[in-house]
Amino acid sequence: MSEDRAAPESAVSLEDLSSWSEELCRQELSSVLPRLLSMYQHSDSWIEHIQLLKIIIDMFLPHMNHLALEKTLFSQVLPKTVKLFDDMMYELTNQARELSSQNLELQSTLRNILQTMVKVLGALTGCVQHVCATQESIVLENIHSLPSSVLHVIKSTFVHCKNSESVYAGRLHLVSDLLQALFKEAYSLQKQLMELLDMVCLDSDSVEDENDDILNMVIVIHSLLDICLVISSIDSAFHANTWKFIIKQTLKHQSVIKKQLKHKDIISNLCEDILFSFHSCLQLAEQMTQSDTQDNADSRLFHKTLKLCRFFANSLLHYTKEFLPFLSDSCGTLHQLYLQIHSKFPPSLYAASITTAQQQEMAGTFLVILDPLISQLLPFPPFVHVVLDSKLDLPCELQFPQCLLLLMVLNKLPSQPEDMQMLWCAESPVAGATSRISLLKAIFYSFEKCSGELSLPVCLQGVESKGQAQVAVTLYQHVCVQLCTFIASSHPSLFPELDAALLNTVLSATMITSLLAMDAWCFLARYGTAELCAHHVTIVAHLIKSCPGECYQLVNLSVLLRRLFFFLAPPHQVEFIQKFPPKAAENLCLWQYISFQALSADLRKQIATEVTRVGTTQCREWLSSSRTLGELESLNTALSALLTVCHSAGETLDIRQQTAITEVGSQLWVVLSIKQVISQPYVQRTLSLLLPLLGFFIQTVDPQVISQVVMLQASLLKSETPDHVRFAVLEFLPSLGKLFIPQNIQDEILPDLSCLFALLLADRNWLVEQHTLEAFTQFAEGTNHEEIVPQCLSSEETKNKVVSFLEKTRLVAETEAARVERVKQERGVFWEPFVKGTLEVARWSPLEPCAKRARREFPLEEEYRTALQKATGALETIELLLQKCPAPDWLPVEIEALQERLAELKRCLLTEET
Repeated sequence: MSEDRAAPESAVSLEDLSSWSEELCRQELSSVLPRLLSMYQHSDSWIEHIQLLKIIIDMFLPHMNHLALEKTLFSQVLPKTVKLFDDMMYELTNQARELSSQNLELQSTLRNILQTMVKVLGALTGCVQHVCATQESIVLENIHSLPSSVLHVIKSTFVHCKNSESVYAGRLHLVSDLLQALFKEAYSLQKQLMELLDMVCLDSDSVEDENDDILNMVIVIHSLLDICLVISSIDSAFHANTWKFIIKQTLKHQSVIKKQLKHKDIISNLCEDILFSFHSCLQLAEQMTQSDTQDNADSRLFHKTLKLCRFFANSLLHYTKEFLPFLSDSCGTLHQLYLQIHSKFPPSLYAASITTAQQQEMAGTFLVILDPLISQLLPFPPFVHVVLDSKLDLPCELQFPQCLLLLMVLNKLPSQPEDMQMLWCAESPVAGATSRISLLKAIFYSFEKCSGELSLPVCLQGVESKGQAQVAVTLYQHVCVQLCTFIASSHPSLFPELDAALLNTVLSATMITSLLAMDAWCFLARYGTAELCAHHVTIVAHLIKSCPGECYQLVNLSVLLRRLFFFLAPPHQVEFIQKFPPKAAENLCLWQYISFQALSADLRKQIATEVTRVGTTQCREWLSSSRTLGELESLNTALSALLTVCHSAGETLDIRQQTAITEVGSQLWVVLSIKQVISQPYVQRTLSLLLPLLGFFIQTVDPQVISQVVMLQASLLKSETPDHVRFAVLEFLPSLGKLFIPQNIQDEILPDLSCLFALLLADRNWLVEQHTLEAFTQFAEGTNHEEIVPQCLSSEETKNKVVSFLEKTRLVAETEAARVERVKQERGVFWEPFVKGTLEVARWSPLEPCAKRARREFPLEEEYRTALQKATGALETIELLLQKCPAPDWLPVEIEALQERLAELKRCLLTEET
């Protein structure tokens, strides 16, 4: 068109507009644009739509006032453009399933739709580029329709491309070129939009006036978050760049949008992407390990994915640092992130099989970021409540990671202020849905759940020492070291919590957890003052004396007392003897658990003499009494104390004392019977103490008594006897290897002896079997009666078992992988239900058995019995009469009346009982 050509006053055609000059477009903007916009709004043709859109954007947009773009153009054009795009997408998706290489018409139609969609994206790109080119700082309110419309179109495009395999059902190759063009155009459009959004400025000084701007920016950020979910599996680099932009914008506008952001969604999606990338990285590493090849492509992909893990982790770290006060409802997600990562990483039983080099690389590049993340969350009370939730019920595979997390926290606490230490280590003051346990209690509870890791055992990275190389340590060692380190460096105000946690755990029903607490307590005794150690020994002694009979808590406390007593200073040992003198019979319950090796030589001889005298006196008193079962508890205590003297101070006993012990032992043995041992636990306990006591002095025991002992043992093992009785037998049998049995009683003892070993070697309890092999080896090496050794080996299986034990060879070869799998199965099938049931009983049941209900006294009991006997006699008489002649007609009616009266009496009895 020539420069002197006038603009038409009538309606303008699209063909005429295409030849207008830039100057003419600028001059006719106010008169022609409204008509074009009206045409655009009322047009039903997709082709005409795109033509009008391109003319408006290419020819008229450059001449419009940028402050009025929203009102004059975007608000009028973009909603219709979005609807146009959605209609095309709907049509495309609906017809794509019918696409085939034979249906050329449909193929052409679909390709035209895709080409039109590419043009729509191009037009939108033009809008975004124009805004970026004309403005240095953008107010979002002036263009707010543009980002929302563009993001809607971009997301719709990416969703279609992601689902293209299923949408086109095997005919993707017919349109793949246009789908690629569509994706590239959407990709370019998003990059342009992110450049535009980077220019947006939100005025922090006038938040109220800019409220719409703030909400628009929040909507934009969450729309980009939705796009991240779509493109995560399409293009990892583009996905990462989108996340980078989201984090950048949230931090840039932090002061004005922090309250409006959906922080939970951002954290949740970011954690999901971290886990997805981490699992992808593990899969690649596992593939490389299994193929055992050095494929450069796989290696590059592994390192690329690992860098992606690090990027997402750093993004989470940065975001958490800036928005921590708003992350209360995201703490559970962050907690699970840590657990899920460590559950799939060595040394977890559920970890992927990767090389040590890959482990170190992943740990140094990615896992190292979790440490500062936990440090940031450390002072945040909601995170504390999530981690220490009293109702936290984790599956098997997450128990070990939970233990590692708690130990990480424990390791960080000593360098923190006192209030933060108290936040983690104090129990929740209010019970209820938000109640939590203390950190120390949680560590012990989590530790006892790691049965598989303890039984293998798994090894963790050790602590470097000066001048020594780092060595791997077991989980037990690792937890113990961390606990002791905490004890040595924690604030003194935490000691009441520490004491309570240690005592509660010592009383635990799980032995290995109880032993861990004892180890930590012993460190406390060594690290603390001598006075503190003496105080603890006294407390434990009083607790033992207050225990009501035999219980597992008493066993645990007795082990602790025995260990702590070794740390007592000599003056405090003397004080303990004065507080609990062994010459008093009621204190034998303590001295039976104390090793006399902890005492000085002089004190050892003195206490051994007093305990021997009191113990033998107690035994004689029982023998001279009525010998009731109720008095066996004191007898067993005396025997246990005598056995302790023999084991830990036997060398201090003179001939007279040894003879006294042997005499009472022989006399007690005579009164035992098989029936009592089988049926009475207290008598079983007596037997279990007598056997090792007689074994200790076997050379001085009368041969006839030995014959009776062996005979009784043989009879016992042929019946159902508890395992602890079998163990007592196994303590006694090796001592017979030191003895030459007189000729006159060999025929009585040797057959029973070979029978005993044969029965025990055939026992199916693996622990009894192991102890039997050890006992049999000791006996066979020392005995003079070698002829009975082969008689003990009753079968070929038993012979092979003994030979394998002597040669230290395994009976079953098990690969490491098979062993791990077995432990996992055992944990799921056996350990979890056992621990849960045992702990419930241990935590909630009282130490003492429930008191029996007092017997009710019935003043008219005899009258009741007499009346009942008369009624029973009357019924028997009726039975006899029925056998002699037929019953009269009225008898059934009377019997029914009696039944009603009996029912009424029964209701009265039930009412009285309730």
